[in-house]
Amino acid sequence: MSKDAIIQLKDVDVTFHNKGQTVEAVKDVSLDVERGDIYGVVGYSGAGKSTLVRVINRLQQPTAGQVTVNGQNILTLNGKKLRQARTKIGMIFQHFNLMNARTIADNVDYPLKGSKLSRTERKEKVARLLDLVGLSEKANDYPAQLSGGQKQRVAIARALANDPEILISDEATSALDPKTTSAILELLKQLNKDLGLTVVLITHEMDAVKEICNKVAVMENGKIIERGDLLTIFSQPKEKLTRDFINTATQIDQALEKIYKQVGDLGLDDHHRLIQLKYVGASTDAPLITELFKRYQVVSNILYGNVEILQDTPLGNLVVVMAGEPDQLDRAWQYCRDAGIQVAQLDPHDSEVA
Repeated sequence: MSKDAIIQLKDVDVTFHNKGQTVEAVKDVSLDVERGDIYGVVGYSGAGKSTLVRVINRLQQPTAGQVTVNGQNILTLNGKKLRQARTKIGMIFQHFNLMNARTIADNVDYPLKGSKLSRTERKEKVARLLDLVGLSEKANDYPAQLSGGQKQRVAIARALANDPEILISDEATSALDPKTTSAILELLKQLNKDLGLTVVLITHEMDAVKEICNKVAVMENGKIIERGDLLTIFSQPKEKLTRDFINTATQIDQALEKIYKQVGDLGLDDHHRLIQLKYVGASTDAPLITELFKRYQVVSNILYGNVEILQDTPLGNLVVVMAGEPDQLDRAWQYCRDAGIQVAQLDPHDSEVA
């Protein structure tokens, strides 16, 4: 367990029994989230990710395991102590959960009603929170007057009312269009930076993880099948599901689908091979294509190219047809590998992306 972890889950199980059926929603999951992380938990619907994070604030009681939040064993807390612990864990949801009959200011003020703040102090705090999320001018409006993105900003302001140290985002951008999603993710990133907020981002979209997370765990069938820092997961995914998520997020899937449809026009043989190159950091700055021609007389026809910036580090993806003598092609590939570049020969007749 990490000594810097603000959230520690150890050997957590969540099992549901319903009408003679047993569903293991979470199976033997251990997870450390360190203070200041933006930790993405990604998986398809039904993977168990939402059930897992509800264990953090004990909205879901685990069947087995240990849950430590802010140094407290949250499973032993009851009544007032549990309510106090939950105030330090803000939560935002896909459908906002705003009260339609209350103004925006009243929605944000609602969690403060049990606090020791005076009415004036609460009013001042609500104004600060609305300013923080860029909605000062909407204080007297009602939820029905707002766009989806604005509603989510209100939900974020409300989640911050009790000065939490942790913010859980449970599919909070799933109902939003891409531009609004990007703006909400940028806001979460800013809150993480400015307030030192630890964010746990639950999503089925690796695009969201790619935008703001520094760490990621991939869930499938109630288990975490892969985890690590963002750059390592994106550059060296080990599990097929992780690769599927990443290929979708980087749009390599769509590119390869189009390339494979033109397989007959590629003229592939022993002298012409379809290759995917992946490279990280400084490797992306090297004049690779030129070097391969100069050293090995290998000509590379670029069919697709993409560079992502993850955690301030370039991550590149190239799909090329390499042409040359077979032995020179082998030497060219070894040169790439020696330079830290991953090389995979693609088979257009195989639907699995390398």
